[in-house]
Amino acid sequence: MDYTVTKSDEQWRAELDADRFAVLRRAATETPFTGELLGEDRAGLYTCGACGNELFESGTKFDSGCGWPSFYESVRPDAVELIEDDSLGMMRTEVRCAACGSHLGHVFPDGYGTPTGDRYCMNSLALSFQPER
Repeated sequence: MDYTVTKSDEQWRAELDADRFAVLRRAATETPFTGELLGEDRAGLYTCGACGNELFESGTKFDSGCGWPSFYESVRPDAVELIEDDSLGMMRTEVRCAACGSHLGHVFPDGYGTPTGDRYCMNSLALSFQPER
């Protein structure tokens, strides 16, 4: 996929702290129940922690109990890129920022009573939060 935001690893390393770089650019996963955005309940917008692309509205966030911020849909279908991921010996769907290709987390079709039946399980370190004014 051609991304609108492209940078070298050196540029990303200069802009992101080590933990964010590991998650966003190397597809690491933060420890569950540790992310600062897990308990965020204010109205606002969640954006890519690397490039600022708008990703999720606060009204789609829900408590799935999985230990990471969860949403039932992205702000627009083209805001995220979905990629089949079999890296752990199981089939999952990786979620990346459609603007810069950064790893955000995974999406699971496991219901949770949401309007879409989906659970976008995102790393807090992959996101930034912009509260409504």
